Amino acid sequence: MITDLFNYAPEVSQMNSTHITHPKVYLGAGYCVGEYVIIGVPPRDVMPGDLETSIGPDAIIRSHTVIYAGNRVGANFQTGHSVMIRELNEIGDDVSIGSHSVIEHHVKIGNRVRIHSNVFIPEFSYLEDDTWIGPNVVLTNALYPRSPEAKASLQGPRLMRGSIIGANATLLPGVTIGCNALVGAGAVVVRDVPDGKVVVGNPARIIKDVDQLPAYNSEQATGKGD
Repeated sequence: MITDLFNYAPEVSQMNSTHITHPKVYLGAGYCVGEYVIIGVPPRDVMPGDLETSIGPDAIIRSHTVIYAGNRVGANFQTGHSVMIRELNEIGDDVSIGSHSVIEHHVKIGNRVRIHSNVFIPEFSYLEDDTWIGPNVVLTNALYPRSPEAKASLQGPRLMRGSIIGANATLLPGVTIGCNALVGAGAVVVRDVPDGKVVVGNPARIIKDVDQLPAYNSEQATGKGD
């Protein structure tokens, strides 16, 4: 159920008095909005209220988070402190975005995605269901910044279902991280990663299959493997 922000009974939801809410912002019941949160900021050349912003029920939006207009966000959404989310993104259910992370515009994020702190997600990135991104990860979308065709050719990475990106990794524009693949901490990914592979290093290279890691292999983890 999505309802106009100003129609809630105070016992249902919590809104700090220091928040700023622009027109046409809608929050589902059970929300908790912290201090100095701003929701529905109009992007450049857009008037306040021209774009609707909807966030599903049971959202927890912590202090100093800024969410631009035109976002569509599912249920059980959470932000850490000082998160920036630009306009016109699609974000699924059960998504968590850690403190000081930045989500640029025109990003698609699936269900049950975990984005840790200090992560940068540029425009035109696509994160499928159940992806996990560690702290200080940087995704990029401009192969040749400041070149004459840079803005016309922006392409963010695509993280397929269940992929895991370790802390401090960097993903170059347009790379695809395959289903259930694992990118090691600090890796620099310059080409696509196949499904179920582990990559490490700079440039990242395949070293094994994810199911060779005991932590991700149920048989090995229970002592039933070879």
